Amino acid sequence: MTPVRHFHRLAWAAVILTFGVIFLGGFTRLNNAGLSCPDWPTCYGKATWPNDPNEIAKANATFERAVEVNKAIWEQVHRHMAATLGLFVAALALLAARKRPRGLATVFGGMALVVASIFTYMAGHPAAALAMAGAGQLVWLVGLVRWADGVTRLSMGLLMLVTFQALLGMWTVVWLVKPVIVMSHLMGGLLTFSLLTALAWWTTPNAARVHADAPSLRAWLWAGLALLAVQIALGGWVAANYAALACGLDFPKCKGAWWPSTDFAEGFQLWRGIGVDYEGGVLDGPARAAIQIAHRIGAVVVTAYFLLLGFRLAFAPGFRTSGVVLLLLLVVQVALGIGNVVLGLPLWVATAHLMVAVVMLFTVVTLLARLRSPGA
Repeated sequence: MTPVRHFHRLAWAAVILTFGVIFLGGFTRLNNAGLSCPDWPTCYGKATWPNDPNEIAKANATFERAVEVNKAIWEQVHRHMAATLGLFVAALALLAARKRPRGLATVFGGMALVVASIFTYMAGHPAAALAMAGAGQLVWLVGLVRWADGVTRLSMGLLMLVTFQALLGMWTVVWLVKPVIVMSHLMGGLLTFSLLTALAWWTTPNAARVHADAPSLRAWLWAGLALLAVQIALGGWVAANYAALACGLDFPKCKGAWWPSTDFAEGFQLWRGIGVDYEGGVLDGPARAAIQIAHRIGAVVVTAYFLLLGFRLAFAPGFRTSGVVLLLLLVVQVALGIGNVVLGLPLWVATAHLMVAVVMLFTVVTLLARLRSPGA
């Protein structure tokens, strides 16, 4: 059930904004600007960033990390875009819950606690801030469980997810780009994008695509979505551990060998404690090579499966275009992945590699959201 007439338009605007947030987040990370603002949510104590010489001098005297304006801009603009996305998601939750029992009180009550937690954190009380944010999440969770329809539940779930994303963004800074947090932040952003896409299609009039073989196609698509999610997570782990060039410029071999010296146990250790600065990476060569090799193996598996999925869709009546688009995206993605290595990780290639993965994700989620069995 659509909460209001133009609900789907707001949802689509949020989808587009999320795409931009993911792009800026990926660009910032790949540009080694993830710690260009050493505090959160401000940047050197400012809502924007230090710009004139006096502000820069004051920031350099106050903070241990020297100001790099060209990087700080990207980081803080990314934060402002993410905050704007939070407002869009909050609006969707308000519209979806406004006619539910105590709906507006639930949404606003949780929002008040979350906003208060930000100011509490800025006042220097992180434990109290975390407790307040958790209480806000709990208020929203009660509403999510109490209300039955899918659109309202998904809208409330998205509000909880975006709030948790903000926490991950904060921890990315205060825990010095800890790899497991960086990867989790990426996956949370992609989950937000996927759920908003589903919400937009669910509420768009006449969006359903009925097909007699829908159960089989959905099984294929769910398996493809799972494989794609694992491969994107591996890619995020590569980036978070600075392992993209662990094999040098060598492809398809790695350091001149089909199977170089690797250390998978060290490479995939998720938690290493607090207080370590992970900028630039802390792993040795064999551990980074293990991460790179795992990503390459994953790429082979995903490529093989998506070739099958693409042709399966291309020969299903009414889905030829979707199948061809998926196959073309796959070819581009493989080329960009190889280009990352042989060209020495140019920023534009690495960013494009991430964004094509996002478009592939959008394609699969779109098909899952729209596909219906006859009579469903």
